[in-house]
Amino acid sequence: MAKGFLNVVAQAAQSESIWYKSPIRLTDGAFWSSFFGNLSSSGKSVTTDSAMRLSTVWACVRLISNSVAGLPYSLYRRQSDGGRVSARDFSLYDVIHTSPNDDMTAFQFWQAIVASMLLWGNAYAKIHRRGDGTVIGLEFILPRQMTVECGEDGNIKYWYKPKTGARQRIQNKDMLHIPAFALDGRVGLSAIRYGVDVMGAAMSADEAANSTFKNGLMPAVAFKVDRILQKHQREEFRAYTKELQGSVNAGQPPILEQGVSTESIGINPVDAQLLESRSYSVEEIARWFGVPPWMIGHTDKGSNWGTGLEQQMISFLTFVISPITSQIQQCVNKRLLTPVQRVTLYSEFNLEGLLRADSATRAELYSKMAQNGIWTRDDCREKENLPRMGGNAAVLTVQSNLVPIDKLGESTESQTVRAALTNWLEKGE
Repeated sequence: MAKGFLNVVAQAAQSESIWYKSPIRLTDGAFWSSFFGNLSSSGKSVTTDSAMRLSTVWACVRLISNSVAGLPYSLYRRQSDGGRVSARDFSLYDVIHTSPNDDMTAFQFWQAIVASMLLWGNAYAKIHRRGDGTVIGLEFILPRQMTVECGEDGNIKYWYKPKTGARQRIQNKDMLHIPAFALDGRVGLSAIRYGVDVMGAAMSADEAANSTFKNGLMPAVAFKVDRILQKHQREEFRAYTKELQGSVNAGQPPILEQGVSTESIGINPVDAQLLESRSYSVEEIARWFGVPPWMIGHTDKGSNWGTGLEQQMISFLTFVISPITSQIQQCVNKRLLTPVQRVTLYSEFNLEGLLRADSATRAELYSKMAQNGIWTRDDCREKENLPRMGGNAAVLTVQSNLVPIDKLGESTESQTVRAALTNWLEKGE
């Protein structure tokens, strides 16, 4: 009986595109946790796959992962004067910026990494090196294929379960582990697991809404008769009520015979505040991911425009995107660079990439940075992927009307020459 049950589960797992295709055992805790998920107080079993069927979860994960993956991610070399240059000649640059492995682009890889952080709380990638220790590739691993154990010595051990074959251990030096929010600073916490009640309630609300629409927005109806029915009469009456329901669905008025009346039972959608509950679920789930509801299409009459949205965008960049990019950067620097290399090399996301869609804000930034002597014109051209012009375009400049306050009222050399030339011309006339 147990063997038959396991076969049924294996077939269901394959139909649901679950990764586990090797023989399933009752001791395979990772599989059963992934398959059955976490039971919410509403009675719904919440797994990563079922949570992603909620439009709010899908929208939040897609928004954050796409936003991070779309940012330029490069490797830089520190200069002795405090500046930096792009370390394109270093092998790790191509791995994190262009092609982490044979199957993925950099966008696809970092998109999957961030999605894993959001859904499972941890992201994993196996590090591939040459014989001299140089990193030549990163192999993305689904978190559901990983088991993290803490040994008696306090060190973390990583166990990988491939699609076929026995699980194998990956040495710490060959594992890029990027945790999301963590209490112990080592293993991240899953928003799906800890938000199981909120997401389970959202699933229940969606199911109730779908059931309501399936019944044509009509509440459940009970039929009352003025007599006690025998067993065979009840069966005949149930067949009769099915005909009535078919007439209603076809738009035809039902015909009730003598002694039969109807009565609504249950709670109608308005009294149950179904729409309000579903709206509240959107805000609750968005809160778990730190996403402003309007960014995933949940707006109301009180939504702000103009500077209000601009400040919310800055807040999203500061409190959601920046912590994720900082965590990735530091894990990459720690795991993929040696202590000696970290003295001069470091990786960094360019958060200015989020401003590229706003040409007005970008132009204002360039203008202020160039006029205040922070960037040269060539620096601005380089950020727009334009060739450097050299000459005066590579010189730092400031506005000439900005002078020290104790020099106000004094004539500059050019003003003195201009005044003398004006007097000479006036006398000549």
